[in-house]
Amino acid sequence: MTLATAYWCVLIAALLPYVWTVVAKTGGSRFDNRDPRGWIARQDNPRTVRANAAQLNAFEAFAPFAAGVVLAQLAGVEESLVALLAVAFVIARVLHGVAYLANLATLRSLIWAAGLACVVALLVLAALAIR
Repeated sequence: MTLATAYWCVLIAALLPYVWTVVAKTGGSRFDNRDPRGWIARQDNPRTVRANAAQLNAFEAFAPFAAGVVLAQLAGVEESLVALLAVAFVIARVLHGVAYLANLATLRSLIWAAGLACVVALLVLAALAIR
C-alpha cells in the first residue's frame, strides 16, 4: 500500500458522515430542510436518532484522523504503515456506523476504540519519527 491509499482513506472518512446523514434523513418522518436541526430533535424513530449520532461521531473522528495521516506523512513514517492504519481506521469507522444503526452498543464501543487506536498510533508514530 502507498501513501495514496492513505489519502483516499482521508477522502472516504471525510464523506462517511454524509452516508449516516442520508440514513438519518430518509429514515425519519418527512424531512424538513428549512429546519434540519429542529427536525432531527423532534424525531423519535430510534434508527433515525442512531444514524444522526453515527453522523455526529463520524464528524468528530475525522479531524484527528486526517491530522494523524498528514503528520505521519510529514514526519516520514513508513508509507505502508500509514496506509495500513488509514485503511484500518476507515474499516473501523464503517463498522462503527453499522453497529450504531444495529443498536449494538458494546460492539460499537469496541470498534470505536479500534478506530481511536489507529489515530493514536498515527500521531505517536509521527511524534517518534521527528526525534
